[in-house]
Amino acid sequence: MTTTSTPVGIPSLPGLGTTWYERGPRYWLRRALGAALWLAVLAFCVYLALVLYGSFRDALPPAVRPVWDWAQAAASVAALVWGWLVQRRDHRGKLLDPPAPDAFRAAKRDERRRSTGPALAARALWLIAAPVLPALAAWAVGWSVAAFTVREYPSEVGARRRLEEQKGQNGTP
Repeated sequence: MTTTSTPVGIPSLPGLGTTWYERGPRYWLRRALGAALWLAVLAFCVYLALVLYGSFRDALPPAVRPVWDWAQAAASVAALVWGWLVQRRDHRGKLLDPPAPDAFRAAKRDERRRSTGPALAARALWLIAAPVLPALAAWAVGWSVAAFTVREYPSEVGARRRLEEQKGQNGTP
């Protein structure tokens, strides 16, 4: 039987459990595995984007292909930076008003519920968006890398604040 030094009442956060409280090796392992899994999914999406873009590119006249490729490369670099900036601004905003653990869980649950319809509708858009898919994929990569390279998640900040409030209400130092 192992004993943990985590106090009773520490909320469990999705994806992190209670490891966020002590931020030890298990915490960093969970964050690293989550990021690796997400980036593997993104790598597959980037591969699909490049395959669909290649099929679109083959339909272009040979003289236009290099121009289109350079434009696509420039758009992809710009989209990568834009995705990074969007995520960092969003993260900064969420740190100013971090969600409590219950509010975070409810928001994630609502987000999953709302995302089903757009995900089904997006299947047809993949074919229409083939000319710009590399730039869209680059934006997603920039956004995701920025999301996983933060010091701590807003949900952690919200949970810490809630614990501090509870300690203050209980009179516990």
